[in-house]
Amino acid sequence: MSSDAQHCSFVLVADFDIDRGAQLTYQFPQPLGLDEGILANLMLPDGAERQPADWTVFFLNQTPFNTIKPILALENDDAEDTEVEGPKMLYVINLVRTKLDKTVRRGATVKAMAICTRYPFVQIFKPVLLLALDDYFMNPSQDCLARLFDAVNAMDFANMPVLSRWEKIILRNTERQDVLLGRYDDLAPGSDPTTATQATTAFHPALPGHRPTNSADSRVSFDDAMRAGKGLPPKNGSDHPKAAGSARSQASPSEASFSLDGSAVWVGDESGLDQMGFVQNAASASSTSVSTGGTRGRRSVDASSSSSHGTYGNTPSFGGAASAALKDSHFFHTAINYNEHLLPVKVPLGTFPGEVGEGSLTMLCTTFSQHITTISGPQHPHLHTNGTLTPPVIVLFNALITGKRIIFLGHHKLAENVSNHVLAACALGSGCGIILRGFIKRAFPYATLINRDEWENVPGYIAGVTNPIFEAAGSWDLLCDIGTNRMVVHKDIFANHPALWTPAANSLISRAGTIKAEQLLGEDDAVRGPTKDGGATQKPEFTGRPDSTDNVFIEDILSAIAAHYSEAHVRAKFAEYALRFVHVASRYEEDALGTTAIGYPTAAYAERAPNERPRLGSGPFFADDGAAGKELAANAGRIEAWRRTECYKLFQEDFTYTMSIKPIAAFDLSHQLARLRYARSISDREAEAIFRSLSENLNSYDQVTELLSWLPPHLHGLQPLSFGLFHQSEVVRELTVDLFNQLREHPIGVQYLQALNHFQRYAYVRQAHARELHGRDSNALTIPATSYMSRTPSNRSVSSLTSG
Repeated sequence: MSSDAQHCSFVLVADFDIDRGAQLTYQFPQPLGLDEGILANLMLPDGAERQPADWTVFFLNQTPFNTIKPILALENDDAEDTEVEGPKMLYVINLVRTKLDKTVRRGATVKAMAICTRYPFVQIFKPVLLLALDDYFMNPSQDCLARLFDAVNAMDFANMPVLSRWEKIILRNTERQDVLLGRYDDLAPGSDPTTATQATTAFHPALPGHRPTNSADSRVSFDDAMRAGKGLPPKNGSDHPKAAGSARSQASPSEASFSLDGSAVWVGDESGLDQMGFVQNAASASSTSVSTGGTRGRRSVDASSSSSHGTYGNTPSFGGAASAALKDSHFFHTAINYNEHLLPVKVPLGTFPGEVGEGSLTMLCTTFSQHITTISGPQHPHLHTNGTLTPPVIVLFNALITGKRIIFLGHHKLAENVSNHVLAACALGSGCGIILRGFIKRAFPYATLINRDEWENVPGYIAGVTNPIFEAAGSWDLLCDIGTNRMVVHKDIFANHPALWTPAANSLISRAGTIKAEQLLGEDDAVRGPTKDGGATQKPEFTGRPDSTDNVFIEDILSAIAAHYSEAHVRAKFAEYALRFVHVASRYEEDALGTTAIGYPTAAYAERAPNERPRLGSGPFFADDGAAGKELAANAGRIEAWRRTECYKLFQEDFTYTMSIKPIAAFDLSHQLARLRYARSISDREAEAIFRSLSENLNSYDQVTELLSWLPPHLHGLQPLSFGLFHQSEVVRELTVDLFNQLREHPIGVQYLQALNHFQRYAYVRQAHARELHGRDSNALTIPATSYMSRTPSNRSVSSLTSG
């Protein structure tokens, strides 16, 4: 194998012969060792001759029947790692085109060309495939494949930034086009080349010197870069001198703009700042503050603060990579030079391995909206978590996580259509690749009759087909017809998947708020549907509630889609939904088994001796025991089924791994933020303990990004923390100012501060300015001493007053 095979591993070409059918014509640079008939039929879908063009996606090294033989490892593959974990997944993007030609027997020529790559973002290769296949139609020779292979592998990824798991989540959750812009400067001219090389190879498994990681890896959903080791540069010291105290205005912050390290946190009217839309780029955001109302502008409280991840000074200077990124920092901008055509390429930086191709959750929710979708077949506790009123998308989600066999049927539809629905379903079940995994390994975006016996033997397969014969065959548990907007639950689903939990247990959980292990049904107690001979049945049907959590969630999603919210917003919502499911499952295990291996143990906030720090709470957050009982009751059926799947075992491994690499590991961060968001009341001591813990554990860039990844814009960003600025305890207010000061040391923190509303930002600026006037050195970020019993009402606080 050529050492240049970095981005493209193989190029394939198939032709349709009227006498012999689909034929694999070329494999470049060498044969894959697979059944050529299987490859050809995957590349030439049913009915391809009736369509001018179509796309398919399929995978290699996924199961024994489509594993390359012999294993053709690339130079940077680790042989020992391959032996233990199996060969790495290859993602294949395929284009098939039909051209009318009266000189041939059927009046048309059908050819297909495919690129095999290790990157899940296969959509970036579509433009070059279009040109290459046109080239092949004009000159059908292996030279076309060689040109394509060389052109793709010459694509420059050298300056692509590596992002940690937390940075990826931040990037996905915001539509600011300048977010994390400083990460491009890490690889700009003048940066440490060793660090840059480490950062690049940590993200790109196909680049030399790094072991690739695919969806079979137990840690892949927690970011390849984090597994290989972080390539982030050390935090540099500041080169900016402190602003002289004599140069600072004594005017009220309400009368002048306020600049923090040159990046505007308070710049008067910032109507253009929108946390879910495009905002001004970093250069304009970092302009010098202009005073208003005739008063003199004020310099930063800490004019010396800076970050190694990009500096937002008064005169920003960006490297070549960063300048290119100003187009949109969500993507790395590069190009493919094919046949003297320079094709721009936008590589998405926030992709997780559970997301392949262009599957759209917006499209999936629209296709199977409860307003147009009909669901037929028996009700099953694994699928119908709200009885007859369970939304179709939730039925699909439940089928995915509980390992049911799922078919997407698109009769007379493009293969691309069914492929995208399968890929979207994988994103749905995995929480967009962030929470769960194992779905891509059992997904067949386009499946054929040729190898039907092989893929139907994969447990819990997710397949896309265009031939209606699959519906009649009945080798599925849930059929999703994208042409007629219907879902069908197989009539024998109880025989194939006995229910180990019944809705009758709802009353047990609802009354007690907990569930005991002895109340669960064993294998011999499985509830089964009607027998074929008409015998006795225990059919666990129950009516649902229109105001259930799932129904309200889906209505919210459909409303967002109707209001033209972006795909990124919809994906963020579903990632949050999958995370909540995992949290509830953790609590369920605790109540049923006494312990859990997939989450923090449940513990309430506890006071201790006056001279000791209180113990913070942990575990899933519930408003009260009644709410916990209802949510456990609604989820118990699908949790029991999920706990028996491979997906559950993978998540156990992932949770153990992420606990070992978490930057903030001293306490349950998500629980504290949930308390700040949703708790009906929090004592002063608990509020102080939360803010103190956050302040003490926010000392590095990684810790900052982990915190911000839990504060997405669709959940109002820093708003839960901003409440501390208005707390009756002076200590809490001081701790909040310290927390925000630490955030503003980093450009990403400044952007989050900018997303606060004017009232919240003014409260921060006012209190930070008051601290400055009282001679405190904010650069030291001093955390106030513990004073649990000392309280100063907010209307009496010296720090809450503005000096004029």
